[in-house]
Amino acid sequence: MSTQNRLTHIDEAGAARMVDVSEKDVTTRVARAGGRVLVSPRVIELLRGEGVPKGDALATARIAGIMGAKRTPDLIPLCHPLAVSGVKVDLSVADDAVEITATVRTTDRTGVEMEALTAVSVAALTVIDMVK
Repeated sequence: MSTQNRLTHIDEAGAARMVDVSEKDVTTRVARAGGRVLVSPRVIELLRGEGVPKGDALATARIAGIMGAKRTPDLIPLCHPLAVSGVKVDLSVADDAVEITATVRTTDRTGVEMEALTAVSVAALTVIDMVK
């Protein structure tokens, strides 16, 4: 199998491994991810008006998303711990959903795609928990 066709997180024996990034250059890296949580018309009404009984669902989800990005290596076994420089999580209420976008930045040897995806996932789970 050529180097380009080989899975990076699997060694020659088929065992999982963390990729060695020590030879890569330190560069600025940015990743964006997005998602939607479909909710009922009643939940949309509450989010746009008086709020849900548990409190500020969007603010709570925003903080949860930021925390999720920072904790990604604790959740994804082969993900490198990185010095995350910044995390921005935006939530907006659409007609049928809560839309979530996360942007994560670092200056490091590997990207922050997993951190952005984790931020969106944790924010989405928090929205569900807050509105259920």
